[in-house]
Amino acid sequence: MEYLVLGFFTGISLILAIGAQNIFVIEQGLKKQHIFIVCLICSLSDLILIFLGIFLFHYFNQYFNSLIELILNLFLILFLLHFIFKKIKSHYSDINFSTETNNISKLNIVFKTLGFTYLNPHVYSDTVFFLGNFSKNYLLNQKILFGVGASIASFLFFFILGYLSNYLSKYANSKKIWKVINIFIICFMSILTLFIIKEIS
Repeated sequence: MEYLVLGFFTGISLILAIGAQNIFVIEQGLKKQHIFIVCLICSLSDLILIFLGIFLFHYFNQYFNSLIELILNLFLILFLLHFIFKKIKSHYSDINFSTETNNISKLNIVFKTLGFTYLNPHVYSDTVFFLGNFSKNYLLNQKILFGVGASIASFLFFFILGYLSNYLSKYANSKKIWKVINIFIICFMSILTLFIIKEIS
């Protein structure tokens, strides 16, 4: 039981950091756009990566070198630039984000969620490498309990984040508020992109 609790608190401490993925989940919650799918993809992805790290850490640690990290960072930069460009276009359009917009393509949302999840090298460093390295000397049953605890933390975090944002969307029902939210997202993603460029240069 102690390894379940340890996994939970270790997982929640890693996932609480504000990043592009979390901002995306919040935005989808505020927009009421396929929140369940977004939260499920993020949570299941964490679960998969956590258990890959716990059981295959030594294998991935051997092959995940600086070149692979650089390639992922470059793809993430391109992905973020495209996202920022789309956000700037939407900022100057007359789209009313305060209304429910579930007519947005599910496939579009799925690809965006997968992009924010799997193109980010920090997702792998937190789940595969940190948790894998942390638990590398555990016994099999201890590894499983640790992984289950960390996965529960991810499921709780993403679904609470998504549906809490959905609940708060009723307070963001004006174009003025959405303009401010859009500006924040554009600025945050731009700073994040510049930070990644600085890191790899």
